[in-house]
Amino acid sequence: MTDPLDLEPLATFCGNCNCGCPQLFVDPSAAEDRRIVITDDFGQQVRMSGDQFASLVEDAKAGRLDAVAVR
Repeated sequence: MTDPLDLEPLATFCGNCNCGCPQLFVDPSAAEDRRIVITDDFGQQVRMSGDQFASLVEDAKAGRLDAVAVR
């Protein structure tokens, strides 16, 4: 797994605690199809391309992910 110190942070989700909140990074040294990195509070990560991430954001903005939001 890539050391988070090598990644450029873009956003922290939650941020109201010290639990190791999920974060969004860019890995400038990664291949184009693995440049966007989302980490969770268990140290796992998901990697995707910028286009895939843009599609995810578009779906979220359109409300297509609202059904999976657990509060």
